[in-house]
Amino acid sequence: MARTTSSAVLLLTFTFVFSISALPSPSLSDSTDAFVFGGCTQEKYVQDSPYESNINSLLTSLVNSATYSSYNNYTIMGSSTQDVVYGLYQCRGDLSMPDCATCVAQAVSQLGVLCAQTCGGALQLQGCYVKYDNTTFLGVEDKTVVLKKCGPSVGYDMDAMNLRDAVLGSLARTGGPYRVGGSGNVQGVAQCVGDLSVEECQDCLSEAITRLKSDCGTADYGDMFLAKCYARYTTGGPRAYSKAHSDKNTNDGEKTFAIIIGLFAGVALVIIFLAFLGKVFGGNGK
Repeated sequence: MARTTSSAVLLLTFTFVFSISALPSPSLSDSTDAFVFGGCTQEKYVQDSPYESNINSLLTSLVNSATYSSYNNYTIMGSSTQDVVYGLYQCRGDLSMPDCATCVAQAVSQLGVLCAQTCGGALQLQGCYVKYDNTTFLGVEDKTVVLKKCGPSVGYDMDAMNLRDAVLGSLARTGGPYRVGGSGNVQGVAQCVGDLSVEECQDCLSEAITRLKSDCGTADYGDMFLAKCYARYTTGGPRAYSKAHSDKNTNDGEKTFAIIIGLFAGVALVIIFLAFLGKVFGGNGK
């Protein structure tokens, strides 16, 4: 079985982007098992192979570990290097152990459906993150942008933007892998994956926060997920953040649904019309 290729990594990133555009966006107040993004590598393994057995062993270990630890990583060895599988999970820093265990179990269950028979996969829920692959990524800093989501612009409000920048600046200066902050209606949260060193975590979060400020500009909320860390903010409080996401996506979904129905109706009318013409001209030709 070949190792994951660069094209597989690209597919993983593409799947992240597609998935987030097709499903409701996250909010800071959503339930811990709400979908944020997910993706799978292109390479597949053979059913009933040693690699499949190792993946099952890995995912079981992740679920069991989440009952007593908010982060852990495992390497399951095989009889050959091609059967080795690497994986980790991480829960959001404010979750209780029962909530962490529930979130990881849900993520593993969803990965089984999303990435059936693929050699690698990753899934981010609101409360936790799970990833596995046949190429090691453990302890490797990765600042690739996986997901960027910016809310609608509220126009330039110097006071609001200064407050947002102050909250994000506080997150950048605060130590630890999980960081929260807020002032007034502005709330922010940031977190690194637990396999990064202190220096790598700081570097990753600095990159995420810098990108978030520059890319989202005057947006009323913003999410910046890099491969090994994320930073998020909202200027309208948790409820406004949730409403801004859900209302926009509901409207977009309704518009898309209406367009699809309209297309199907148009095609059906054309088919009926052509059939009618066929009968008329066919009858005249007899």
